Amino acid sequence: MLTSSLINENIPRLQLNDSVAKALLLIRDYKLTHIPIVSESTFMGLVSEEDLLDIEDSRITIENMTDSLIQEAVKDDVHFLNAVALSVQYDSNVVPVVNDQNIYKGVIKTNTLLKALGHFSGAHETGGIVVLEMERSQFSISEISRLVEESDCTILHMNTTIAPETGILSVTLHLNKNEIGSIISAFERYDYNVVYYLGRQDLEQEIQSNYKHLMNYLDL
Repeated sequence: MLTSSLINENIPRLQLNDSVAKALLLIRDYKLTHIPIVSESTFMGLVSEEDLLDIEDSRITIENMTDSLIQEAVKDDVHFLNAVALSVQYDSNVVPVVNDQNIYKGVIKTNTLLKALGHFSGAHETGGIVVLEMERSQFSISEISRLVEESDCTILHMNTTIAPETGILSVTLHLNKNEIGSIISAFERYDYNVVYYLGRQDLEQEIQSNYKHLMNYLDL
């Protein structure tokens, strides 16, 4: 999904000769953290509500705040994840979009990005979820895929994150089935650390698991 398909053209933009008072009024009316500034059609940058509030004289024009502008924007022909990264980097609920000539095309709002992320991650699709943790050297897409496929299942989506404190890799699998008992067992046989799962285990798996827990309890 490209950024061009997510553009919102209804969010107001300001010119350099607009006042701080006007900027603050629009920011509050549209519930924005930042507002785009253009010169004719050329994108100049984003100004934040925080920087605007620091100006004592609200009659001052935006032209006097050019040093405070965030001049980052995303191109209109790139993947929407670039807009997500920019939104996170500047903690902004709007991301400006420009073309190759830096002509302003509009913004992408964070609620639009959230919906796009949900679609991208398959949140609307039903199926089980399995989360594994492992050392980075243990990660093998081919082996993980093989274990899932041998259980007559398919990986719809896979996401990986690394814990900055430990360097441990977390692998989240979104599967096309809710019955994931055999998949959990397969991962455990191959010494994968299954830290979380969401789905149904078949009856045999549940009986075996309950029996195992009972034996462990009796051993105490």
